[in-house]
Amino acid sequence: MFRKLRILFALLLLFFVGISTWLTSLHLASWTDTLDVYVYPINADGSKSTQRYIDSLSDRWFNDIERFMTKQARQYLELQEEPFNITLSPQIYDIPPEPTANSSIPATMLLSLKLRLWAWTHNSDPGPEPDIKIYTLFYNPTKYSKLPHSIGLSKGQIGVVHAFASTSYKQSNNIVIAHELMHTLGASDKYDPQTTIPVYPIGYANPDKRPLYPQRKAELMGGRIPVSASKSTMPRRFSDVVIGSASAREIGWLKDGN
Repeated sequence: MFRKLRILFALLLLFFVGISTWLTSLHLASWTDTLDVYVYPINADGSKSTQRYIDSLSDRWFNDIERFMTKQARQYLELQEEPFNITLSPQIYDIPPEPTANSSIPATMLLSLKLRLWAWTHNSDPGPEPDIKIYTLFYNPTKYSKLPHSIGLSKGQIGVVHAFASTSYKQSNNIVIAHELMHTLGASDKYDPQTTIPVYPIGYANPDKRPLYPQRKAELMGGRIPVSASKSTMPRRFSDVVIGSASAREIGWLKDGN
């Protein structure tokens, strides 16, 4: 009897989680209200220099993300409100669960569950629950030349971003945050995971350009600017980035048939 009750409870829990996820997805895809995004800074290397950088942050640090997303959204939608309001939340002092080398579906689902539980217990802001949470781990760039892969999950609307603790990386950090923010809304990567080369045509900012190379800008979910069929470079500022129609369709900015 007890075993049957446990199974029933688990099924009910899964049902309510599924309903909650579905309702949240409908809300996020409607674009009738501004979505609240909280950025939670984390000192990933424990250094004093990284802490000084975190202490210098404020809401305005992310204004260029808001401006970029508003400009891009207006290419596809008639907006009554700004699409995003990004707020810096108080610092988090724990490290979120990390992905394993196993990229199978069960491993991804397990990571999603771990992150959602971790996020539920690590909300440093006493205010209302945000629509999207971005946990940003900062590293001293004089000690780290390469960072772990950032991730964004549409289940739970959680992003984990790895960024450099330096003002010279401000825009490139924010481009990564914008990329993972798009993931939380349902946008997919548009680059080859083995080579990081953007996939043609959906990973190109201007797939109709002739000659095709070099491209002048990056598609946000393509991640890089293709300069040839086998070479690409990282965008340094938001003026080098656009959101293409395939990504816009995935997050509800563009409807099927348009």
